Amino acid sequence: MTDPSPASKETQHFQSEQHVQNALTYADNIIATLREPFVVLDKSLRVRTANAAFYRDFHVSKEETEGRFVYDLGDGQWDIPQLRTLLPQVLSNSHPVEDFEVDHAFPALGRRTMLLNARRFPPESSDPDFVLLAIEDITDRRGAEAAMKHSEIRYRRLFQKAKDGILILDADTGKVIDANPFMTALLGYSHEEFLGKELWEIGLFRDIEQSRTAYLQLQEKGYVRYEHLPLESRSGHKVEVEFVSNVYAENDHQVVQCNVRDITERRRLQRQVQEQAAALADLDHRKDEFLAMLSHELRNPLAPILNAALLLRLHSNRNRQHGVENPVLHQSAAIIERQVGQLTRIVDELLEVSRITTGRIQLQRETVILGLVVENAVATVQPLIDQRQHELTMSLPTEAIWLHADAARLEQVLVNLLTNAAKYTDQGGHIWLTIQQEREEAVLRVRDTGVGIPLEILPRIFDLFTQAERSLDRSQGGLGIGLALVQRLVEMHGGTVKASSTLGQGSEFVVRLPVVSPPRQQASSLPSETDHLTGSSLRVLVVDDNVDTVTTLAMLVQESGHDVRTAYDGSAVLEMALDYQPNVVLLDIGLPGLNGFEVAKRLRQQPTLKNIVLVAMTGYGQESDRKRSQEAGFDSHLVKPGDFGKVLQILATVSESSPR
Repeated sequence: MTDPSPASKETQHFQSEQHVQNALTYADNIIATLREPFVVLDKSLRVRTANAAFYRDFHVSKEETEGRFVYDLGDGQWDIPQLRTLLPQVLSNSHPVEDFEVDHAFPALGRRTMLLNARRFPPESSDPDFVLLAIEDITDRRGAEAAMKHSEIRYRRLFQKAKDGILILDADTGKVIDANPFMTALLGYSHEEFLGKELWEIGLFRDIEQSRTAYLQLQEKGYVRYEHLPLESRSGHKVEVEFVSNVYAENDHQVVQCNVRDITERRRLQRQVQEQAAALADLDHRKDEFLAMLSHELRNPLAPILNAALLLRLHSNRNRQHGVENPVLHQSAAIIERQVGQLTRIVDELLEVSRITTGRIQLQRETVILGLVVENAVATVQPLIDQRQHELTMSLPTEAIWLHADAARLEQVLVNLLTNAAKYTDQGGHIWLTIQQEREEAVLRVRDTGVGIPLEILPRIFDLFTQAERSLDRSQGGLGIGLALVQRLVEMHGGTVKASSTLGQGSEFVVRLPVVSPPRQQASSLPSETDHLTGSSLRVLVVDDNVDTVTTLAMLVQESGHDVRTAYDGSAVLEMALDYQPNVVLLDIGLPGLNGFEVAKRLRQQPTLKNIVLVAMTGYGQESDRKRSQEAGFDSHLVKPGDFGKVLQILATVSESSPR
């Protein structure tokens, strides 16, 4: 056999070179379309070509890459032991797996995970010309997969260890496909017994229809919640749960997750709290009834005592006018009046407790002059100040300060503050009352030289029943209610009250209230003290089951120039009124047999008595009592022991309107 001629060898070499070039051109055309890095290696594992993604991702140039030994690329960054082992095996066709992962730290990229795909080309050749190396960066994918796996592990751990029941249902069939241990233990089934069951079959709903209705609602809305769902376990044990379910997609399939929380103990505690609240409400109601009854029982004897004191003072004044002086009689009447006022204030404070705690204090606001309120408050407390021989220094503004306030309640604030100053200041002390306007506020200051307030008491001085330690004789008295009432009333007027004190050096209370502009037309002056003496004589019927109250009140009315008759029980009032035809009836409400409300209604039903003035004289002074009086037909509601001046004002008004 002869050797091929030189010409034929040259032809073969040319054909071989052409074949390689064609292969490279083919490879270039393919890799140009790839977005992932791609490298073509010759059989000596040198780079023949690479795509733009390779140069871009690994920060190398074409000149630094082509013709270089693959392990020398990028200053040796591709010198990976796993790659050195696997590439020769792929080249020799001794490695069946063409995909393999490489976890390697690249200088320009950091640690990355690469998925390499190495293929022989041509694949059928026993001596391939090239190795095609596709490179895919799967770092993020592997990270996401690891996170997902970690999340699944954590979810499964939570699923298994959760102290709430968890059910997973197939959204199409509504049957259980998974349940956690808490759920199975709650209803007394095994995990296997749960699988494939519908809700009603495992005690979640009482019957099939109820279960299917709930499931249809879930399918329509994608969410169902039951605050309270009674269940029954397999053993018949009653369980109360909170049930929440929602629909979501899992692996392209709709599933339902039901969270079931055992609230049996919580519901028991709630019922216990509700029962306790009901008991407390009942106790509070009974307390209010007791206080109302107590105030009534206390006011009933106070009324004749005060009436008797007024009669004593009236006769003492008349005797003085005739030159007969009886200082003992005059002083005794003043003492009785003062102490009755003190007892009345204590009774009122007892009733204020429930009003403070329940927020039932209501204000009757109008535009008032602060100076008039101050004058009335000082007049009320003046007897106590005089008794303790205090010096009262007042500083009042020259111009009127106007407030939108309840004058009676605001007077109550000042009376409480001045009374405290008088009580807790040693005899012969000094009290300052200062009123001034600062910008848009009226500022009232009450300062004394009294015993002061201990530092530990000062922060809670406005709390109910708060008092500093007292001596055994309790000479100052008080229930610890007054300052709490002061704060509540001031705040209801949109103001503030603050206390400051140094133990042994007195105290100061500062009240700030918002001022308003004066009204365009000022109210007419108040009637004089002698106004009640004008007008014609009236026929007055006095009705009370307390003989002393009837006697003393009738005497006071007679002394005022009116004709009086008396009655002691409700059943006799109607007949007496029809015969007597009174102009005014001073009627007690708490009468035996027929009470004052019923008497008032019957009087109003008589045509000949339709114009009489009905005045409730009662020991019941709560707002509900006043409302009930109005509904029964009373024109006025006076609380015992009452201010006889108000009775005189009513009589004067009726007298002026009556024919002479």
